Amino acid sequence: MSTKKQKQKSKPRKTCYNKLPTQVLQTEFNRYVLPHLSKGKRGRKPKLSYYKIFNYVLYVLHTGIQWNELRTYRNEIYWTNIYKHHNRWSKDGSYRKLFSASVEQLRNKGKLDLSVLFGDGSNVVAKKGGLVSATPGINTKKARKP
Repeated sequence: MSTKKQKQKSKPRKTCYNKLPTQVLQTEFNRYVLPHLSKGKRGRKPKLSYYKIFNYVLYVLHTGIQWNELRTYRNEIYWTNIYKHHNRWSKDGSYRKLFSASVEQLRNKGKLDLSVLFGDGSNVVAKKGGLVSATPGINTKKARKP
């Protein structure tokens, strides 16, 4: 029995790399995210805080579900309202400002490592030998048959 415990303790832990966040804490949101998001100047204020709306947007982007499949906690807001905020933030440059500010902050703290960055896609393998179709949507299996 003691050997079993020793084996479990001696297992090497996997290195955990930073992953994209799927949820942001309230304090982090207020400090890092909220200053870069645009807020509506006209009309009613949203029912939910920008913190909850941003976390719902992160959830949709992380899981890859369709917007109309988003189910909020106790139906507190309809999915179209969250989509409208996401759409506005992506079009008005809020996400771009947020990204630039986060990169700048990482650079200032000395935590930005650009040695592994390939911005031009030079590490992506090009697919060769695929059938080229002049018309999109043509079934290539049928095109091969004589």
